[in-house]
Amino acid sequence: MKTTLCSLLLFFQICAYPQRINADLHVGVSNYQGDLQAKRFTFNDAKPAFGLGLSYYITNKVIIRGVASYLKVLGKDRPGIPAYDFFDRNSNFESNILEAQLAVEYNLYDLEERSFTPYAFAGVAAFHFSPYTFDKTGKKEFLRTYATEGQGLPQYPDKKLYKNKQIAIPFGGGVKFVLSDRIQMGVEIGLRKLFTDYLDDVSGTYADSSILASARGPQAAALAYRGSEIKGYVPYPEEGSIRGNPKSKDWYYTTGLKISYSFGSFGGNGTSSLRKSKTGCPSNVY
Repeated sequence: MKTTLCSLLLFFQICAYPQRINADLHVGVSNYQGDLQAKRFTFNDAKPAFGLGLSYYITNKVIIRGVASYLKVLGKDRPGIPAYDFFDRNSNFESNILEAQLAVEYNLYDLEERSFTPYAFAGVAAFHFSPYTFDKTGKKEFLRTYATEGQGLPQYPDKKLYKNKQIAIPFGGGVKFVLSDRIQMGVEIGLRKLFTDYLDDVSGTYADSSILASARGPQAAALAYRGSEIKGYVPYPEEGSIRGNPKSKDWYYTTGLKISYSFGSFGGNGTSSLRKSKTGCPSNVY
């Protein structure tokens, strides 16, 4: 009963003190690391990323934040620079990502005492992706429907069709600066640990080309191995040949600016301190 009462009082505090809520705008670039981009961090192939969110200051240092984001990632095999030591796949992909994120942010310094602070955050996110490519005629093709490695086909019961709605663990950090009693601006890097290796539609081994063509059409085999597009005729790899590295999951990440607007100038930066009342519930210190 006491816990329920505390929760209700805390909820009414959030509603009653909008000065402790910030509106956040995230603007930057996004990229990914995986089978078609071996570098851990790079601005090669970076694409725009945008996000809108709200932050609630529990204390001057601890913040709960929620962000809805749109971003894009892409990757491709580059001639002469294969990600692994086997024949050139000539694969490429692009994907739009929609993400909803909830995280806890921690400021190293109190912004009522300093004009800047390093900060870190971590949380949980849900995201939707759908890798696609363009065939040699320029037609846009969504790769999941072609089961390019035999995913979901009865001949490969160990290869499950991957879901394009997934959970991720977002974490990262940055430095934020107080520009006025209502506006903060920060530089932020955010990483996402994924639990799928199919963000780029490349993970394990090649399926038999005749099985792919029979189950999903000739285009499925043509998109599974595209070496012939740059080298002329090249035999399709044998069934079971390595196509990717399933032991290493894909990642995506964002780099950019976070601009925050406080709905009130409480304490100079839109935050306040908290202390415990006699009931054990949090109460404001004015």
